[in-house]
Amino acid sequence: MTTFIQPLLQVVDPQLPPPSGVVYFVATVIKMLVVFTIYMVGVALLTLAERKISAWIHDRIGPNRVGPGGLLQPAADGLKNIMKEETYPGAANLPLFVLAPAIAFVPALLTWCVIPFASPLPTPWGLIDMVVAPLPVGYLFILAISSLGVYGIVLAGWSSNNKYALLGGLRSSAQMISYEIAMGMATIPVLLLAGNVALNDIVLQQAHGLWNVLGLTVAFLIFLVAAFAETNRLPFDLPEAESELIAGYHSEYSAMKFSMFFIAEYANMVTASALMVTLFFGGWDIPGQWDVAPWSAWKTLATGGFFLFKVMFFLFFYMWIRWTLPRFRYDQLMALGWKFMLPLSLSYIVIMASAILGLDAAGVARGSWMFGLSLLALNVVLVGILLFLIDRGRLISPAYSRLDKRNVDKLRAVAARSSLMAEGRN
Repeated sequence: MTTFIQPLLQVVDPQLPPPSGVVYFVATVIKMLVVFTIYMVGVALLTLAERKISAWIHDRIGPNRVGPGGLLQPAADGLKNIMKEETYPGAANLPLFVLAPAIAFVPALLTWCVIPFASPLPTPWGLIDMVVAPLPVGYLFILAISSLGVYGIVLAGWSSNNKYALLGGLRSSAQMISYEIAMGMATIPVLLLAGNVALNDIVLQQAHGLWNVLGLTVAFLIFLVAAFAETNRLPFDLPEAESELIAGYHSEYSAMKFSMFFIAEYANMVTASALMVTLFFGGWDIPGQWDVAPWSAWKTLATGGFFLFKVMFFLFFYMWIRWTLPRFRYDQLMALGWKFMLPLSLSYIVIMASAILGLDAAGVARGSWMFGLSLLALNVVLVGILLFLIDRGRLISPAYSRLDKRNVDKLRAVAARSSLMAEGRN
């Protein structure tokens, strides 16, 4: 065992050849088993984390009966759902009704396979990339596959033959399509800076300069808001609005099929968090000399741990927002997506493309500190304009009036005169 592990812990020549076909196949199978096992166990534990964090925010204890500190509560919930009786609506379209939960879950699982989660691992058989499928079109693959998840939700609502479920499915499809456009547009400046759609190249571009959250701050804010909407999380959980639609598109589901929608939601949260980390927070990069060859197993372990830490921060942020903010009205949700997010993302593409072209024409090398600081200064100005001059707390606020102050004052004056006239008659 020692003779096998020892070569992995040594610093290895950066000019290692790529692995052979057999080694590549075996490494891919091992990565699939390890990554997706951790992924599924992590998704199960996120349900416990959600309940613990909500209890912490509410000043409660949370689950604490099953296992030490409630650690086995997800296993108990899973066992309960497996043992429960499956119910089927009498007028449901059974094939689509059964298929919909899997269609909602599988795209979230597939998108993870192109996200790099650590620096390359040197082995005696070649350099192994720490990504399940290192596709050269990784980001385009994510856009294509993640957009399929809405079919599962729409089919769940339609096949249930229930009005509340149908309304939830329609809401979800409109919401996800609306914010998917803004999410895609927000990442175009990232691709302009990286010059590539391969996620590994995007990570290395940030590692050799500033993280994109500093140089493309507005794009990150757009992507963050769109990620909340795409995962149907508060304040964008209108498809599951309990006060209006009972439980939305999964009203007629029970037992394990019901759980599949929640598993899909948490899986989408993990994927969206990993994508935010990869595109805007340097991915697995640790500031310093961790992003350059020669590679070693210590670098792989350290960068993998740092990537996991970043993803867990965004997962905590998801849960923190859920238990802090109220949900939007549906007209506010759609207005934010079409009247604000889309024009903002299009304008930002034009501004950043012009800025990058201007810096290139001025002879400022990409990846240099001057290039990064110039983009940082521009984004500080743009964020200031966005938050303090354009918004003024009315457009993004979840409780604003359609009327301006003058019209509100006129209505109040009319109401006051009507009240005085009514008192005079009495």
